[in-house]
Amino acid sequence: MTQRISDGQGRAVVLEEITDGNWREVADVAPADDQRRYVAALAARYLLLSLKGGVWTSLGVRAGDDIVGHVMWAYDAEDGTHWIGGMVVAAAEQGRGVGRATMLALIERLSAQPECREIRLSYHPDNTAAGRLYTSLGFRPTGDFEDDEVVVALTVGAAAV
Repeated sequence: MTQRISDGQGRAVVLEEITDGNWREVADVAPADDQRRYVAALAARYLLLSLKGGVWTSLGVRAGDDIVGHVMWAYDAEDGTHWIGGMVVAAAEQGRGVGRATMLALIERLSAQPECREIRLSYHPDNTAAGRLYTSLGFRPTGDFEDDEVVVALTVGAAAV
């Protein structure tokens, strides 16, 4: 059962498939300047990775009537884990609970897949705001690194019991 997930402004936050009608809005999402050392300057980079790489699935993030972000996910068949990557929240929306709501919505979506037992993501250790968010959602360090980023994991589904 899907629950209503809201940001700090009380707006419903939903994840949308990328379509002919929303891809431009999603592509134009840009983070705050101080976040550009951790994420792409525009979500368009992640959309291209999804389109051309064949691994990632991009989703637009809508809060109320507006596209406010991008997030992507992938499934690693080798080890059975789901990965979250490429989350970008528009600069004007940062600090309003959009990132948390996006993560909750994506965790709910991925957890509903029968094969989902663990969700992983990585973040730069200097990105303390991201680290606090992921820790508060139950992600724990695995001890692994992806390039120079800390890998964290969340156990879900039957494996979480």
